[in-house]
Amino acid sequence: MTVEVHVWTKSSYSGQGGSCVEWAPSHASTTGVVPVRDSKNPSGPILNLPADAFASFVTEVKAGGFSAF
Repeated sequence: MTVEVHVWTKSSYSGQGGSCVEWAPSHASTTGVVPVRDSKNPSGPILNLPADAFASFVTEVKAGGFSAF
C-alpha cells in the first residue's frame, strides 16, 4: 500500500489558535481534488473536495458569506 504525502498550507484566514484549516495545493493541481484538514489534528480525517467546490467555498469566505461562531 502506498501512502500519499501531502505538503500542507495553512489558511491565511486561520487566526492565532482559532479555527485552523490546512489544504494541499500541490495535490489539487495534479488531481483536481483538494485535501483539507484541521491543523490542530493533523493525524485526523482528511476531507477531499472537488477543486471547483473548494474554489466556490473560498470565494464565499472572502466575500464574508459565513459568519464566525
